[in-house]
Formats: sequence, structure tokens, C-alpha cells
Amino acid sequence: MMSNTPRVFVGATTFLIAGLTSDPALHTVTATMNDFPGVRVIAADRTTGLVTLSADRPVDRSDLTAALTRAGYAVLA
Repeated sequence: MMSNTPRVFVGATTFLIAGLTSDPALHTVTATMNDFPGVRVIAADRTTGLVTLSADRPVDRSDLTAALTRAGYAVLA
């Protein structure tokens, strides 16, 4: 996580995810993020690995990162 990114957030934030190179990977990452209450993926780019999501309630980025790690993906930022 970048140093200027709050750990707990409401609103939008972006993750840089390694290995997001195929449609199945994109689907897995999107489903993993969307499983969190109040969280929705609003943009995902396989080319860059950037996933932007919104949260309508406080969400801890470390919880999202842990879920992505369990799904087999590394969060770079």
C-alpha cells in the first residue's frame, strides 16, 4: 500500500494487483472484492492490473488484501 493511502477508507480507492492478466483472473478478483459488504468494483484493467472500487461504509484495505492473497493474487499497492 502506498504511504499516502489511508488504511481504512470510505469512497473510492485503487489497488495494483499482480497476475491480473486474464478474464478468469479478472472475474476472481472482482468477485473477491464484491463479496465485502458495501464494496463494489467500479473499474478493472487487465493491462495495468489496476482495480478501482468504492465502499459505502468503512473498509480496511488490509482485509481486502488478505482476501486477494487467499485467492492467489499479490497486491502491489
